[in-house]
Amino acid sequence: MEQAEVDARLGARLAALRAERGWSLGELAERSGVSRSTLSRAERAEISPTASLLNRLCHVYGRTMSRLLSEVEAEPALLVPSAEQPVWEDRASGFVRRSVSPPHPGLRGELVEGRLAAGADIAYDRPPVPGLEQHIWVLEGVLEVTAQDAGHRLDAGDCLRLRVWGPTRFHCPGPGEVRYVLAVVLP
Repeated sequence: MEQAEVDARLGARLAALRAERGWSLGELAERSGVSRSTLSRAERAEISPTASLLNRLCHVYGRTMSRLLSEVEAEPALLVPSAEQPVWEDRASGFVRRSVSPPHPGLRGELVEGRLAAGADIAYDRPPVPGLEQHIWVLEGVLEVTAQDAGHRLDAGDCLRLRVWGPTRFHCPGPGEVRYVLAVVLP
């Protein structure tokens, strides 16, 4: 699926989620901390949402990012070949996200492959779902993760398990990109 088509489906889904709750753009802006104009442009697919923006909206809607992205895909499958796994890119931050697990709204766990370019730094002000369990396994490169005011340096092969209640930060100090697996388990 082309990026423009993904953005269009994502925008439509975001608009539908807001409509399901009967919220105006102003109400959603207050709840998410995102400006009305940015929300409107994302819903109309005039912009491709950043990871930080999607994280804020996922928090408001009580969804993981994988669940939200799976809701814009066609019918869920039991097996998703590597070449067909949905890839989403936040070009502004140097973050590439591949949904490895076949999406299924009834399951609590999922696998995501993340890649951050050297120097990339992504900060999330809150988890999409409070108490979300994450296992971060670095395959290549170095990843610095900050959660609950504690910093962790993960080298290739290292795995960090945490439950996310507050802000988190993912940073790739370089010199090359970092590639990691993120296992996400809903509480």
